[in-house]
Amino acid sequence: MESSDVYRSSSAEVTLDAHDPVRDVLALARPQTVAPVPLHATAPWGARFSPFPHIKLGVIVEGECWLCVDGLEPLFLSTGDFYLLGNPPPYGLGSSIEAARARDSNGPLHKENPASGPGISQGSVTYTCSVDFEFQDSDASTLFSSLPPAMLVKADDTGGRVLWNIAALLVHEIETQKAGQSLVLEHLAQILLVHMLRSHADSSHEPLGWLASVADDGIGAALRAVHADPRHRWTLEELAKIAMMSRSAFAVNFRNRVGRPPADYLIEWRMQLARAALRTGDSLTTIARAIGYQSESAFSTAFRRIVGMSPRDFRVSLRAQPRDRRSGDSVQTGSSEVHNPESRDDD
Repeated sequence: MESSDVYRSSSAEVTLDAHDPVRDVLALARPQTVAPVPLHATAPWGARFSPFPHIKLGVIVEGECWLCVDGLEPLFLSTGDFYLLGNPPPYGLGSSIEAARARDSNGPLHKENPASGPGISQGSVTYTCSVDFEFQDSDASTLFSSLPPAMLVKADDTGGRVLWNIAALLVHEIETQKAGQSLVLEHLAQILLVHMLRSHADSSHEPLGWLASVADDGIGAALRAVHADPRHRWTLEELAKIAMMSRSAFAVNFRNRVGRPPADYLIEWRMQLARAALRTGDSLTTIARAIGYQSESAFSTAFRRIVGMSPRDFRVSLRAQPRDRRSGDSVQTGSSEVHNPESRDDD
């Protein structure tokens, strides 16, 4: 008998939001995903890395190690732990704090007093995988200014199991050479990044910028409205109504979560859209109207105030930028050095 009822696989439909702020920001930043060669090491060992002006995401697949970012407290990592570094200074990984901080680009091995914390026995094996997100645009890092220099999600933290399941697929792809590998790696890496950002947003009490969209229903709704229609001349009353808050409560909550007033966020988002549009052949008048300005002069004034130069000068600077981007699906980014402290001759 044919039924008149249409049965669905789920009672709750999921609408793909074309104006999700997270999706918008990642698309605008145009990250290039790079999977460096995985690191296998046997204790005692240490590896130093040069500054990386982008984002690096790593996972401890097996074993334990120390992560030492210059200027920050050392972090002890175990199997299943994830770390995310935003525009990090020089940093190191190693079987001890001393090994992870072993030497900088100019100097010899640093001698330190033994640090308190877990020890890693000699001969222990550590296996780590990482993914680098390199931004095509020189100004894209401003979109991630709300990220801390180092973020850690432990294996037993909320969301840790989901991250581990995704990472298992990522490691499998890195270890095998199959058709479509670069495409799979790219998508898995971006999924990992979004889940790491969610974990940070859920646990942080600091201003989050656009990350507030994944942590707060009310503020997130207002942010999605701004991203859906940046040309609209949004008022505080309109956005407060979308967030289902009073004007005063919305203004305070928005500043606390995003770090700036709603009007400032709207202008800065418009300027990010303008930066991307200036890479095209569209006229300044067309770009101005597309992001909510009635005249080219009004757009130019706002752009100069936020960016520090006129739209015309910015477009000229884009043409002068070098285009020697790295090629290949799997490359080592930045300079690094892996050493065994016991096999090294002192200078």
